[in-house]
Amino acid sequence: MSAVIFIMSKKDGYKRLVTFFSALLLMGILTGIFAAVWYRNYSAAIALPFYRRGNWVLIGIYCLLIWLFFKVYGGFKLGYLKKTDMLYSQLISMCCVNTVTYLMISLIGRHFMDASPILLMTFTDFGAIALWTLLAGKIYFIIYPPRKLIIIYGSKQAANLVMKMSQRVDKYMICESVSADESEENVKELIMKYEGVIICDISGEQRNDYLKFCFENSKRAYIAPKISDIIIRGAEDIRLFDTPLLLCRNYGLDYEARVVKRIFDLVFSIVMIAVLSPFMLISAIAVKLCDGGPVFYKQKRLTINEKEFYVLKFRSMIVDAEKIGGAQLASDEDDRITPVGKFLRKCRLDELPQLFNILKGDMSVVGPRPERPELAEKYKENMPEFAYRLKVKAGLTGYAQVTGVYDTLPYDKLKMDLMYIENYSLRLDIQIIFMTLKTMLFPGKTNAEAREQMVSGKHKNRKEEKKK
Repeated sequence: MSAVIFIMSKKDGYKRLVTFFSALLLMGILTGIFAAVWYRNYSAAIALPFYRRGNWVLIGIYCLLIWLFFKVYGGFKLGYLKKTDMLYSQLISMCCVNTVTYLMISLIGRHFMDASPILLMTFTDFGAIALWTLLAGKIYFIIYPPRKLIIIYGSKQAANLVMKMSQRVDKYMICESVSADESEENVKELIMKYEGVIICDISGEQRNDYLKFCFENSKRAYIAPKISDIIIRGAEDIRLFDTPLLLCRNYGLDYEARVVKRIFDLVFSIVMIAVLSPFMLISAIAVKLCDGGPVFYKQKRLTINEKEFYVLKFRSMIVDAEKIGGAQLASDEDDRITPVGKFLRKCRLDELPQLFNILKGDMSVVGPRPERPELAEKYKENMPEFAYRLKVKAGLTGYAQVTGVYDTLPYDKLKMDLMYIENYSLRLDIQIIFMTLKTMLFPGKTNAEAREQMVSGKHKNRKEEKKK
């Protein structure tokens, strides 16, 4: 077993190299397709044709655009994302790249050029991407099969994490579980049998001991972070003479970051209100025609420092929906949601009027989603730390929305919101905005759907085994 683990650790050292060259191959194929289209359809058609270096520069810019958009959407995360997620990321990346490229070519040509070659190129790109994803995924799986892991748990909460990791059978194989109440010698002996360990919901003292043991023996460790861990991750490294310290400022964003964020919010909201006004008009008409009720829905929510404001949304439920059951979170199959409301919610179009909340200053483009005061109080009964997420303004979209799913647990959403606050940057805001577009176009499954699919898959496998 130790020999196998040694070989796996040696292969892990080349993993970045494997993903780098596979990404380089894909970029080369896509850039080559564009070069052929450029030389055949556009190079000679512009008013002042480029010389050799000009053509090379344009092809280089196209390659750079591929790298930028694939980086934003995670299109190069071979072995990290599921094949379907990576395929979605790559497809939307290519749509963005080819749209920007067409506009750039039209700008160079001083009029709107023929778009059919770009459209044909886009479909060719899709085929090349699908083939690359299939082949590269299979080769990667052969080189790097699922890791054999053991989980150390301290409570039943670990079952939820095990269920999620079990959905990635291409990446993780949880072979054994052991309670943190077992003897330390026994647990360490079990850890040595596997390639890595999952540490979930155990005491800080035990976690430190096992983490040091894993570090000493070069064992991979997956840790479910506590709230304090996320706060420490945002700390600044300082030294007091020869003593290292971690400084946690704990006041959210500094003054400069708040100014930059507000300027970005103003520019973004004004531009997007202008661009999306036709979609908002169509949505408003659809809501009105559906049942004749009011178009907009106002609801009291919380923003920075627990300040109350009224969030504006397109109404997606029946009129006076809260008279049935009071204040509660809506599920995907909620009977109170109208047919038009289901579509608006699925594509996140019901949130568009919140651009006016951003313009007013109650909200930001990116931040923790605003909660209702009543629900926030309920959450704080079990999670006193829930108020920590209001160190910044509430957002139209957020890190928890683009990385989680509709029914992600509130505690997990809290962790993701705190990760955003502690790692804030304008670059991260822009990345989350692009990821929101992907979420709107390709809504993910809920945790319940994923669990049901996994269970039905297991049930199907058992049936096939019985037939054999």
